Amino acid sequence: MLDALTWTTAVAALVLAAWCGWAAYRDQPTKDWHFIGMAVVSLLALVQMVVGIVHLARGEKPEQGTTIFVAYLIGAFACIPAAGFMSLAERTRWGSVTVAAGGVVLAVLQVRLYDIWGG
Repeated sequence: MLDALTWTTAVAALVLAAWCGWAAYRDQPTKDWHFIGMAVVSLLALVQMVVGIVHLARGEKPEQGTTIFVAYLIGAFACIPAAGFMSLAERTRWGSVTVAAGGVVLAVLQVRLYDIWGG
């Protein structure tokens, strides 16, 4: 795995979480700019998933098992889009809270992926 990509994705997810948390603090729902941020973070997670699959296809193996690694890759990729869709259903400050929580979860998943790979 690319350590720089993992940490970049984690930091971007935390920045998104802070941004949406600030919107929730100001009693605002998610707005178009938040969805652009979610798209950027989701793109980073997609790139990481592709890189992880390429490493597996080359024969490299994660320390803690391929199955759990692939499961975490899929979960990390789905985390922010799922939170974004939920925020569309809840057009109050709680939609922003949902995305903020999704950003924190993605950051934690990144740390876990790093550990699973053997970082």
